[in-house]
Amino acid sequence: MDARLNEVPCGFLAMGQDGNIIDVNRTFLEWTGYEKQQLMNVHIEELLTVANKLIFHSYFYPNIKLYGHVCELLIHLQHVDDKNVAYLMNARRHQCDGIEVTDCIFVKMEKRMNYEMELRTKKVQLEEAYKEQELALAEIKVLHEEIEFKQQELMKINTKLIEVSNIDHLTNIANRRHFQEKIESYIGNVHKTDQIFSLCILDIDYFKKVNDTFGHIVGDEVLRKLAELLKTYLRPQDFLARYGGEEFIIILPNANAIEALNIAQFLNKTIEQADWKEVGSLTISLGVATCEEKCTPTSLIAAADEALYASKRGGRNQVIHYDSMYQES
Repeated sequence: MDARLNEVPCGFLAMGQDGNIIDVNRTFLEWTGYEKQQLMNVHIEELLTVANKLIFHSYFYPNIKLYGHVCELLIHLQHVDDKNVAYLMNARRHQCDGIEVTDCIFVKMEKRMNYEMELRTKKVQLEEAYKEQELALAEIKVLHEEIEFKQQELMKINTKLIEVSNIDHLTNIANRRHFQEKIESYIGNVHKTDQIFSLCILDIDYFKKVNDTFGHIVGDEVLRKLAELLKTYLRPQDFLARYGGEEFIIILPNANAIEALNIAQFLNKTIEQADWKEVGSLTISLGVATCEEKCTPTSLIAAADEALYASKRGGRNQVIHYDSMYQES
């Protein structure tokens, strides 16, 4: 398991097609109190209450089989001390080395539910206070202040939940999960409306050398600066995400092959000419693909990725569109 995934502030669990657990991260183990060997090859339902087993059979399994993902499912997991704790669960099914695997992310809901319970209690108290003619105005004011405080706290918790789900915290742009949701939405629109768009994947040239020479702190600063530059020079409607490591990915709405190529070439030159005082100089390689009528998220990403690697093989610091790789001379 990737070291960062092992330490992220949310629980991670992977299970096979049979529902048996095949991997968990450290956060999940710390929250639930289990040792890793206690959970390996144990069926996920062993951690569920009877009521939540019914939820899994009536909602989770049908949706994961039909759509390949489940979002924001509220369930209770049984900890090692038999305490049942509420979690918000997101899951996605995928193929890993030819094996069907379902990755699950868990975010604790206990504090949020406590706040909601307190908020409901305060609202009930307020309603009763209005019915009581003898209730002092001072008491009503206190209750209003408590409700406002709880609402602000709840909003903060909800904001943190969204950030954990959608934001890459190093670069403060969208993460791979958020990108995956966006690309599926855009391709759905293509199939419905024939609205064209393109995809661009870019990679920092020789980024390992940056880390080896200047250290990972400087490497992280380079990633943050590159993200800021890309946000500055992209169009308002473009969607930028960190795809992983030193790779970034951009959705270019309403951009055909020529327009997307022009945008990518502009970014290529802009990044090369930027002031990289941290490392001296920096270049990027880019691969571009345009969504055709029958494209899928997988095929479009694969095409852009193939163009990216052609760009790197061809000497780096350049842009290649997937279509140009197969045009007849």
